[in-house]
Amino acid sequence: MLSVRLSSEMEQRLETLAKETHRPKSFYVREAIERSLEDIEDIYLAEKRLENLRSGKSRAHSLADVERDLDLAD
Repeated sequence: MLSVRLSSEMEQRLETLAKETHRPKSFYVREAIERSLEDIEDIYLAEKRLENLRSGKSRAHSLADVERDLDLAD
């Protein structure tokens, strides 16, 4: 179970959409999450990895180094 607080404007828009389409509000909340969760994950994980790189907790590898290490270099 999940509880979500919405602004009154967003709540009203959701209520109107649900009434017009005869679907529950939860349908649209679930739809919005499903459509955007992967993008949100990508953004936050990329930010965390960049933070780790900048703080020295991880390091970057050049494409040339990776190709050489995997014996893929020309």
